Amino acid sequence: MSDNSDDHNLIRTAKEFLRLEAELYGRFQMPDISKKINDESDYLSSPEPDIPDGTDAKPRSKSDLPESAKTLDELLDICLNSDVLRTDLTGTRLVFGTGNPDADLMLIGEAPGFQEDKQGEPFVGPAGQLLNKILAAISFHRQDVYIANILKHRPPNNRDPLPEERDRSLPYLFRQIELIKPKLILCLGRVSAQTLLRTDEPMKDLRCRFHPFREGIELMATFHPAALLRNPALKRATWEDVQLLRKRYNELTGEGG
Repeated sequence: MSDNSDDHNLIRTAKEFLRLEAELYGRFQMPDISKKINDESDYLSSPEPDIPDGTDAKPRSKSDLPESAKTLDELLDICLNSDVLRTDLTGTRLVFGTGNPDADLMLIGEAPGFQEDKQGEPFVGPAGQLLNKILAAISFHRQDVYIANILKHRPPNNRDPLPEERDRSLPYLFRQIELIKPKLILCLGRVSAQTLLRTDEPMKDLRCRFHPFREGIELMATFHPAALLRNPALKRATWEDVQLLRKRYNELTGEGG
């Protein structure tokens, strides 16, 4: 008899608990999960959303990528519309490159300066005039070679290119190199050489020898012409480098033999 009394007391307690809870929170109802299941099925079956590339909210199409360019003109068009190539200096002009598109020798500097930005061509200022003399001293005309830079836009105050700027620019430069197909590359300056060789070795350890590069291309490094203007004592070392360069060029191309 006591067991039945305990059961009745338990039932009354439970009913009272449910009555009080209903007064406080409203009546308990099972949620309708059918809509949630349908919504999740729609989500899982929908195509993946486009993911923004870099700071551009619009996804880049394959035709905007440097590897899609079949010619230098196509690559130029891509570069003209590529914001990732810009530095934090506003209003700059693209400095793509100049010279012989079929050159066996390609010269690569660091970044455009004031005059280069103004004219849209690499190495046209005082350092460029000295470079023309250096080329002439080893029997090259400017139009015989192809000249470009790591960066294609001028950085503020002619500072060294930042690592992230170099990384953003390299795919475009690499495609430029692939389209030109030079046999030799001459890096002008420490930044250019260290960037392309992926090293932090100083110039004294990089110059006066040939380094293996992409697609069987040989790469050599020497001082930037601007460094020679600041420190004429570097001219002798540069002269040694470019004489060695000319000799190797003749061996690879069969000229002068």
